[in-house]
Amino acid sequence: MSGTTVPLAIGRQRTSRVSTVRAFARRNPRMVIGGTLVVAWLLIAVLAPFIAPFDPIKVVPSDSLIPPGAKHWLGTDDLGRDVLSRVMWGSRVSLSVGVISVSIGLFVGVTIGLLSGYLGGTFDLIAMRGIDALLAFPALILAIAITSALGPQIQNAMIAIGIVAIPAYARLTRGQVLTVRARDFIVAARTIGASPLRIVIRHIFPNVVNALIVQATLSTAFAILAEAALSFLGLGPQPPYPSWGQDIAYSQRYLPNLKWWMSVGPGIAIFTAVFAFNFLGDALRDALDPRLRRSGT
Repeated sequence: MSGTTVPLAIGRQRTSRVSTVRAFARRNPRMVIGGTLVVAWLLIAVLAPFIAPFDPIKVVPSDSLIPPGAKHWLGTDDLGRDVLSRVMWGSRVSLSVGVISVSIGLFVGVTIGLLSGYLGGTFDLIAMRGIDALLAFPALILAIAITSALGPQIQNAMIAIGIVAIPAYARLTRGQVLTVRARDFIVAARTIGASPLRIVIRHIFPNVVNALIVQATLSTAFAILAEAALSFLGLGPQPPYPSWGQDIAYSQRYLPNLKWWMSVGPGIAIFTAVFAFNFLGDALRDALDPRLRRSGT
């Protein structure tokens, strides 16, 4: 009898898990779609050396300008390089720039925002005026100016995009801290003698994490788009290393001759990656902010 009960219990647990997953997908379709696309691009970036059908920088003159077909799904460029392979390898650049630049902006911006919101006074005044100075410049123009000054390298593009992201995190964190620090549990922590560092780390920061997660997701989409723009202008990775923006810039000379496939591959890649992170960010915002949750979700 016990031998029959165990398989039944396991089967019920599996059914319950499947039902839970289905219910979550029905309640959060945007999160599922955006998350699936983000995971797909992350897997492509990680596995590019193993799943790319050809060497992305190998020149094969005999295969130049081949339209999409069975051998080359997205065709080849004028040097015979496989477009699909370059798109796959280019994802490593775009996603790494997104992650690293967002990490730079997140760390610096959150630190400034926490200190400014909690300490107030002179530090808050000076820090926020510096943030205002950064906000005075259009984000993409500022990224181009910083990269031009530092030099056309992928590392400099990461730094430039990270600097551009700092004001958003600083402003967001400061606003959240100003809201949280007046609550009763913060006053109670001060009353019992908790140090300012402990109050910020243990009591204030956990209450602003949700907003930062959403901002980080949306900032990653901007970072991917900014990297593509910098690469298009020649300020990102240098040839022959594959990059979505650089490949579009390189292939535009062939558009009048109807060699469209050289631009379509990286163009679709940029669109789907930016769409995925924006879609996921909007879904996370609705899921993590109780004020934005729809009734019945």
